[in-house]
Amino acid sequence: MQTVICMKWGTRYGPEYVNRLAASIQKQTERPTRLVCFTDDTTGIDEQVLCHPIPEIDLPPEQINLPWRKLVVWKYPLADLSGDVLFLDLDLVVTGNLDALFDFKPGRFCVIENWTQKGQNIGNTSAFRFPVGKFAHIFDNFQKDPDKVLTKCRIEQLYISREIADMVFWPDNWCVSFKHSLLPRWPLNFFISPKLPPTTKIVAFTGKPDQDEALLGKWPVRHWSKKLYKHVRPTPWIGEHW
Repeated sequence: MQTVICMKWGTRYGPEYVNRLAASIQKQTERPTRLVCFTDDTTGIDEQVLCHPIPEIDLPPEQINLPWRKLVVWKYPLADLSGDVLFLDLDLVVTGNLDALFDFKPGRFCVIENWTQKGQNIGNTSAFRFPVGKFAHIFDNFQKDPDKVLTKCRIEQLYISREIADMVFWPDNWCVSFKHSLLPRWPLNFFISPKLPPTTKIVAFTGKPDQDEALLGKWPVRHWSKKLYKHVRPTPWIGEHW
């Protein structure tokens, strides 16, 4: 049994995001695979998803709903999990077979090379695989002195990248960014819809637009000046996979 895990807290991503992820996992795997969701609210989540409460973590109130909370997946023990598990954020679309992500470099920490920091040995934790318990020091060291870590590292993926010396990056064509990899550059983004490469397995929608917004060609912006360059054409392939 292959295990994929995700996290859902707060209200930005509703249960439909978990359910869509569960459906896409079943569509894009040939081997038995389950989705385990760590969440503070199971309302509306399909029964096929195995839910657990989010493990406790010592975080300042202003950080509790930010990605730093994802550090709980490094805690050991972690529910009933063991072996290699694949973590997927809710703000992504699975577009290709995921079995290869379980076969790639077993027993290692595998992660996306951050698209905006190429060559700096920094991972992007939208999608990563790790052996449960092997890197428990990531959580334990953080809990010993959260303020020290938060002062040194702006985001959790930078902290993780510094704590794991032998991390492995997924092949570049497997996990891509919607904004940084697929969105045509300005001004072409006003005239051309983003294309999906055939070898892509995961498309991450970090920040804005979210999946549903990009599908319809909407990019919410707070200031009118950003409308001059933040634009996306309707992207039909999102609906085919999500």
